[in-house]
Amino acid sequence: MNRPPVVSQQEWQAARDELLVKEKVLTHALDALAAERRRLPMFQVRADHRFTAPDGGTVDFAALFDGKRQLVVYHFMLPAGADSICGGCATFTDNIPDLPHLAARDTRLILMAPAPQDEIEPVRARFGWTTPWYSSHGNGLYEEIGLGGGFALSVFLRDGDDIFRTYATTSRGVDRLRTDFNLLDLTPYGRQEAWEDSPEGWPQTPTMQWLRLRDEY
Repeated sequence: MNRPPVVSQQEWQAARDELLVKEKVLTHALDALAAERRRLPMFQVRADHRFTAPDGGTVDFAALFDGKRQLVVYHFMLPAGADSICGGCATFTDNIPDLPHLAARDTRLILMAPAPQDEIEPVRARFGWTTPWYSSHGNGLYEEIGLGGGFALSVFLRDGDDIFRTYATTSRGVDRLRTDFNLLDLTPYGRQEAWEDSPEGWPQTPTMQWLRLRDEY
C-alpha cells in the first residue's frame, strides 16, 4: 500500500498543527456562512396543508412543530413504498439519533414522504426508526415549495399561525448531518469513493455503491 510518509511523533505534530490552521480557517468560513443563512429571506407557505401522522391521524401543518418554533424536515424518497427504498435516504435516517438538545432550542426534526402512511409504516418498522415520520400524500406541499421527487432537507419557521420556509438543501448539502460520512472524512481512507482525492493505491469504489440497507450487509 502506498502510505503517506511515516515520521516521528514530533514531525507528525508539526504537520498536524499546520493542517489545524487550515481547519480553523474553514471553521470560521462555516460560521460566516451560518450567519448569512440566518439572514436569508423566507417565504410563507400555506398553513392549511394536512398530513397523516405516524399514528394514522390527520394533523395540520402547525402540529408538525409539536409546539416548537422551528422545524427541520428530511424529505425521504419513497416513490413506491417498501418496494422502492432509497438507500441514500435509508442510510441517512440510520444516522439520526435521539435529539433532546435540539428540542431544548425550540426545534424539531421529522421525516416526511409523499407516500401514504400505509406504505411508510412497513419501512419504518423494518429498520426500527423512531424519528417521527409524516405523510404529505396528496396535500400539495411539495408542489408549493418546488420540491420534485428527490430527497431534500427543509427548514421551516412558525410565527403564530404563519409558517415560512427559511432554508433548503439537497445532494451533498445534506452530508453534514451524516455522522458516518463525517467520521469517515477524518480517517486515512476517507469515504473510499472514486471522486475523492486520495493517495495512489488507496481503496476506492464508485460513489455510494458500497452502501447497503442496514439489514443487507
